[in-house]
Amino acid sequence: MIAIIDYGAGNLRSVANAVALLGYDGRVTSSPRDVMSAEGVILPGVGAAADTVVSLKSHGLDQAIKEIIIKGTPFLAVCVGLQVLFEETEEGGGCQCLGLLPGKVKKLPSRVKVPHIGWNNVRQAKPHYLFDGITDGAFFYFVHSYYAEPVSDTNVIGATDYGLTFASAVAFGNTMATQFHPEKSGAAGLKMYDNFLKRAIRGN
Repeated sequence: MIAIIDYGAGNLRSVANAVALLGYDGRVTSSPRDVMSAEGVILPGVGAAADTVVSLKSHGLDQAIKEIIIKGTPFLAVCVGLQVLFEETEEGGGCQCLGLLPGKVKKLPSRVKVPHIGWNNVRQAKPHYLFDGITDGAFFYFVHSYYAEPVSDTNVIGATDYGLTFASAVAFGNTMATQFHPEKSGAAGLKMYDNFLKRAIRGN
């Protein structure tokens, strides 16, 4: 079973539809128990980081996420899901996030149109199975006003230019996250989900 975390604001329908289209058993859930028992977990992302953190904590999902990451369960976070993995965000006047990756989430520069909405390319910073079968520089769909600035590039697997170069995909262990929305990114996005889901079901 693939758990799709429902924290009250995620882009659940699009993600669930993508998982179903690829032939996998996706379960939309707000239960930490479901998350802990899943073969793979997806955290959709829509909304503000501060609100997302509050909602995750109110359901006990923050601890469940931390535990599955430690356990090594394949975990994919999308958009604001990527942002909440970091230590803190400037959004909403400042908020502590989950602190799973060192770094800060900052607002995109005023010299570009904010929010960043639409298609942009992702350069593959280093090889990772999430990009298997996907052309380097492929276009994905973005909707965001903030970006993550990791302390180190060690975990950055994808980068995108929009007023500056930012980390558009990160990975550590069996945890992956994208600033873009694979479920809104056509064939490349579906391929990325398929890469993640195949690895989750195989258990490695």
